[in-house]
Amino acid sequence: MPDYDYQSDTRPFSQVLEDIGTKTDPKLYLGELVDAFGERGFGALMLFFGLMNIAIGIIPGTTTILGAPLLLMGLQLATRADQLWLPKWALRRWIERAAYRSGVEKVLPRVRMVERLSRPRLHMMTSEISEILIGVATVALAGILVLPIWGGNLVPALIISTFGFGLMQRDGLVVLVGWLGVAGVAVFIWVAWELVSRALLAVYQMTGLG
Repeated sequence: MPDYDYQSDTRPFSQVLEDIGTKTDPKLYLGELVDAFGERGFGALMLFFGLMNIAIGIIPGTTTILGAPLLLMGLQLATRADQLWLPKWALRRWIERAAYRSGVEKVLPRVRMVERLSRPRLHMMTSEISEILIGVATVALAGILVLPIWGGNLVPALIISTFGFGLMQRDGLVVLVGWLGVAGVAVFIWVAWELVSRALLAVYQMTGLG
């Protein structure tokens, strides 16, 4: 893969995804990914890490490596940081490039399809205030994502990817879809809590009566 000038990189996001996988180094370091996407802003990095959690999150240990940066991204987006900062130890973490290529093959057709349909719109959904709220939501979702829950990474990662794509493309409609996903997760958690709390209360009352 040629050395691109990331400062003036005009390749589509999907092309960057594909090109990263063509390098011969079997290890794909987190620092390489930040270099490749950093100039595109938080949206591109959120989209990338969200997609990778969906595509290869089933591999043990990958949700921690790929999910932890999303926590920092959310915090820094919420505090209006100019660019992403990650500690050096995190930048040295890596995943197998072969696993990356396999994951990209799964998501690339869908990414290209959405790229063709996306355009800047509903600007209020990508405003500074909206970015702060998205940052807060990303922290909460990333917190769920890094938990060792089998299959629990899918929905949070999908929502984060949606937010990231919307921010990257300045497409407020996509961001709105992400917020609908957040609402769905919130309703699910509330219903689950109600059911569990009522069940525990019933057991407590039965124990007390006994």
